[in-house]
Amino acid sequence: MVRNIGSSALDRRGFLAAGAALIATTTLVGKAARAALPEVEAAIKEILGDRTAEEGRISLDLPEIAENGNTVPLTVEVESPMTEDDYVAAVHIFAEGNPQPTVASMSFTPRSGEAIASTRIRLAKTQTIHAIAEMSDGSVFTATREVKVTIGGCGG
Repeated sequence: MVRNIGSSALDRRGFLAAGAALIATTTLVGKAARAALPEVEAAIKEILGDRTAEEGRISLDLPEIAENGNTVPLTVEVESPMTEDDYVAAVHIFAEGNPQPTVASMSFTPRSGEAIASTRIRLAKTQTIHAIAEMSDGSVFTATREVKVTIGGCGG
């Protein structure tokens, strides 16, 4: 059966092809979003190398529920005397559910005075945020926090 709609014809074959294309697109987008967790693990492994991250020293301040994933406030603070002998060298932030898992990397020096940074990030969906702090002596600390997102910010 052929039905004319304007100047184009919609038949059963065209309808099925359009449906198949929609299903394929949805499947590919879903796989891309799920692929972020192995990417986060790989990115963290790249920073850690053969070191083991310990819990503690990092305060990761994020809302429990983000009404809008486009602008989620984040503050990260690492306990450190910030002296020439003992300071935070870098802090890295990762998001498990975003298309690009690396959210931010911040460098610090003893001249920073304190290891604290605030920003706003985009989150595609409800997910876990990871913070990794690299210290000047080579030790590494970690913290995680789940954020429930009601409206996605990265195409979600």
